[in-house]
Amino acid sequence: VQLGESGGGSVQAGGSLTLSCQVSVRPLGFSAYTMGWFRQAPGKEREFVGGINQTDYVDFVKGRFTISRDDAKNAVYLRMNSLKPEDTAVYYCAAVRGSLISSERSGYQYWGQGTQVTVSS
Repeated sequence: VQLGESGGGSVQAGGSLTLSCQVSVRPLGFSAYTMGWFRQAPGKEREFVGGINQTDYVDFVKGRFTISRDDAKNAVYLRMNSLKPEDTAVYYCAAVRGSLISSERSGYQYWGQGTQVTVSS
C-alpha cells in the first residue's frame, strides 16, 4: 500500500486548500481501509486532524476542515477553509486496514510522505 499526498502550498490567512491523498492498493481493496489525516508543525508532535472509514468520519478541526473519500478513485481528501497561520504544518495521510478511526499515530499502518501547507498572516 502506497500513499501520496498533493495539494499543499502557500495561502494567506482566510484562504482555502484541498489536499488529496492517492492510495495505491489492489483493485477494490481501498474500501477496506480507514484513512486518516495528521499534521506536524515545526517543533511539535504529529497530531490527528481527522479520519474516515466507510460509514463514519471524525474531524478535530470542526467547522473548518472536512474529510471525504472517493473509493472509486482510491482517494481521500481534506478540504481546509478559513485557514489560520497556526494551521501551518506538513500534512500526512495515513491508512490502516479495518474500520477503527484512531487518533493515534500507532493506529495506522501506512503513511504518505507529507505535503507542506503554509498559511501567512
